[in-house]
Amino acid sequence: MIDIHYSDEVQIAKLDGAPLVALESTIITHGMPFPQNVETARRVEAEIRATGAIPATIAVLGGALHVGLSDGDLDALGQAKDVMKLSRADLPVAIASGRTGATTVAATMIAAHLAGIEVFATGGIGGVHRGAEQSFDISADLRELALTPVTVVSAGAKAILDLPKTLEVLETYGVPVIAYGQDPLPAFWSRDSGLMSPLRMDTAHQIAAAQRLRAEMGLSGGQLVGNPIPAAAEIPLAEMQDVVARALQSADAEGVSGKHVTPYLLDRIFKITQGRSLEANIELVLNNARLAAEIAKELSKMR
Repeated sequence: MIDIHYSDEVQIAKLDGAPLVALESTIITHGMPFPQNVETARRVEAEIRATGAIPATIAVLGGALHVGLSDGDLDALGQAKDVMKLSRADLPVAIASGRTGATTVAATMIAAHLAGIEVFATGGIGGVHRGAEQSFDISADLRELALTPVTVVSAGAKAILDLPKTLEVLETYGVPVIAYGQDPLPAFWSRDSGLMSPLRMDTAHQIAAAQRLRAEMGLSGGQLVGNPIPAAAEIPLAEMQDVVARALQSADAEGVSGKHVTPYLLDRIFKITQGRSLEANIELVLNNARLAAEIAKELSKMR
């Protein structure tokens, strides 16, 4: 069995049966510059604690899988260079080769499940990229949701993706896609993607109960919860569609392709919106952390 390094806080929570919420680490290494990345990570962890659960930020440090990071670990990771971006394919390689890596949605789900954590808060999931009918560029996050029994709380898929195709793939994989408190599926920076969600739930208790029933019925995979960004922080869909279109045009003009597309687009969107996209990103992650903590508390009560 793989050796997992638990932080003291997470170890105590596991012994006490306290509610735990997993957090990814790519937002620290690939999402923001230092020190804003570490400050944001600490804010998200504090939000989970304030809601009554324990945060467990996940990363691979020097070949060791860590579930829960100390202040020193967070600082070191936030300033580290040449950090691997880990998905399902890369996670064992990073551990075996003694590397340092930050976990994406897929890798965080795998590690959370290994650690017995049932809920994971993130910003937005990966999905089907535009032009996937030629490139076949589809995030491993979607398949992971069909395999690993973790409830993922996000603000939907990023609007730079092909949202209708992303929803279609999730349906094909049998992944429950649940909009929280509304009928439309949220689209990361925007509360309404223009697509209706297949499912709607209005309470953390309902979401937790559905997860318990999936396990009792022997159904594989997790749940995807689309938690709309707070209204005061959102960038409306019509505005974001124009921003994304401009960013895509720039990417085409500069010949950006493959794994470089997403970071390029996010940087262009940040510049076009004069930083509003990053401010919205931070607010939606905090909002997702709160809901994930509520779901974890409900799951804890059901044990």
